[in-house]
Amino acid sequence: MTPADIGDIPTQNPCAQCGTPIPFPDWIEPGEGRISYLWKCQACGYHFEAIAIFDEPVTVPLAA
Repeated sequence: MTPADIGDIPTQNPCAQCGTPIPFPDWIEPGEGRISYLWKCQACGYHFEAIAIFDEPVTVPLAA
């Protein structure tokens, strides 16, 4: 997986179950025109996915 720039990663997303802020996603998966984020709440154990959809396709540079 290509490392993401820490400035691009969403932080403090509230848990969809209990509302506790989650510092960072467990998994980031880029796709064509979207990025999926997998979140896990340490407070209640709830897992959920958030998807960011872009007008322009997301380009992920290939490793050298």
